[in-house]
Amino acid sequence: MNVNVEKIEKDIFIFLEKAQEELSIIQNEDLLNQSKSHFLGKENLLQLILTDIKKYDADTKKIIGQLVNNAKSKIELLIAERKKEIRDQFKNEKTKNTFRDLTLPGKNPIPGSHHPLSIVEDKIIDIMTDMGYSIAMGPQIEDDFHNFDALNFPKDHPARDMQDTFFLEKNKLLRTHTSSVQVRTMLSNNPPIRICAPGPVFRADNFDMTHSPNFRQAEVLHIDKGINISHLKGTLKEFVGRLFDKELNIKMRPSFFPFTEPSVEVDVECPFCNMGCRVCKNSKWIEILGAGMVDPNVLENCGIDPSEWQGFAFGVGIDRVAMLLYEIDDMRLLYENDIRFLSQF
Repeated sequence: MNVNVEKIEKDIFIFLEKAQEELSIIQNEDLLNQSKSHFLGKENLLQLILTDIKKYDADTKKIIGQLVNNAKSKIELLIAERKKEIRDQFKNEKTKNTFRDLTLPGKNPIPGSHHPLSIVEDKIIDIMTDMGYSIAMGPQIEDDFHNFDALNFPKDHPARDMQDTFFLEKNKLLRTHTSSVQVRTMLSNNPPIRICAPGPVFRADNFDMTHSPNFRQAEVLHIDKGINISHLKGTLKEFVGRLFDKELNIKMRPSFFPFTEPSVEVDVECPFCNMGCRVCKNSKWIEILGAGMVDPNVLENCGIDPSEWQGFAFGVGIDRVAMLLYEIDDMRLLYENDIRFLSQF
């Protein structure tokens, strides 16, 4: 079918001039939207041209299609520019007669603050790096070997139950401790090893005043020759002293963890009182972390000869330390993002 492309191009040019003329005199957005329907709707010139385009040969279709698309783009740009002009004009008219007292003081922006968990975690990292430890990180989605098997957990250990651990598909789980980072570090590095592994962990706990299904830990591992429990005690005493910014006594009580032998629970002298207080429940001591000498089975599982290398490890709950340092009595406050609470830090 023969078609006069030049005539179509001229018609589109005249259509664009008309659109520009009409759009330039519109004074509100409602009329602008009506004009948009008029110039870009179903019954305008451009749409009529496209309706007939199927009758043309391929080369003509390409030329006319490009002319129409260019025209649509120009009209859309004209509408957008006019909308901005109308809005700017409205804003200027609204504020033109508004009195402004330039002598009044300005409004100070509300300053942000670090989250208490971030403050405590950063402080622990600073303490351990200053003591010569490297920071190690690992995946939050782990497998059974790195989270349990390598750490000497028996197959029937309660921690492997569904009510204690978030299991995923294909033998994957959300790590229950950052001890898995210790395993990965021992498998990929030769001793001596000195690391601190902070990060989030997950357990199937109820969300209440003292428990959360997602909380943060920092674990420390030291592997070297001739390491014994006195090195552990000295490191712990230095660590808690720096953590609470005062020299404090510690007390080590026998306990049990699958990955350490011997294992201990560590109490720290209450940093808030001398006679007993609400924080220490009038006992003068606060249980703060678990620790112990790395079990030889764990070393063997990670390819380290326990007859040549020994080590200690300890782990501290960052949430618990934050609650102690800032005397927070409900763990949920740390996760509710209440600005009134967070602004205190």
